[in-house]
Amino acid sequence: MGHCFSKDKSDGSDSEQAVEFVGGNVHRVTSKEDWDQKLSEAKRDGKIVIANFSATWCGPCRMLAPFYCELSEKHPSLMFLLIDVDELTWNCLINSFALHKNQI
Repeated sequence: MGHCFSKDKSDGSDSEQAVEFVGGNVHRVTSKEDWDQKLSEAKRDGKIVIANFSATWCGPCRMLAPFYCELSEKHPSLMFLLIDVDELTWNCLINSFALHKNQI
């Protein structure tokens, strides 16, 4: 799937780095169908699934991303999945906080 790395995409005025969340043997899951397909594939191949639920704005997630990719390259017998919680929430129209009037 590619190499794992972080690369600087800043213009010099910003100290943030753009981080590659997917690389190595990490598969991005963007829908319920993708999730079901990957679980079926793992079951068929007898692989253990390692799922990383992350977000591009999350500092700890950004620090973990290169290490997660590196682990995926070292352990090809496992299936590494990446689920962007913001993207999945938007795609599936899942409310992250639901309010119901006059109910707790």
